[in-house]
Amino acid sequence: MAERKFKDSFREAGAGIWYCVVSQRNMKIHLLATIIVLIASWLLGLNPVEFALVIFAITLVLVAEMFNTAVEKTIDLYVKTYHPGARMAKHVAAGAVLVAAINSVVIGVIVFGPHLYSLLFI
Repeated sequence: MAERKFKDSFREAGAGIWYCVVSQRNMKIHLLATIIVLIASWLLGLNPVEFALVIFAITLVLVAEMFNTAVEKTIDLYVKTYHPGARMAKHVAAGAVLVAAINSVVIGVIVFGPHLYSLLFI
């Protein structure tokens, strides 16, 4: 196999991201949530540490969704009929996305909670 150029690696990675965005319904939902959260972050004036936590939480969910897609596509490539092991691997990958999403909600409550409380009640 020919050696790839550095820029080819970025192009192929971008193609993988684009594939997830255009083909995966949950990725679209995550990106919509990302836009809403980033706008809220800007409007509430999060400090740099709070913003970093929000960005980390967002990134974790997006990466988990991409790994989930990779696991599902790999399994679909090799397993043509029902297999309990393949089913469980898909469940575990989806579970990882759920754990990341719950983590994001917890971080959201911790970061946005005080800002929203002071905005609404003080």
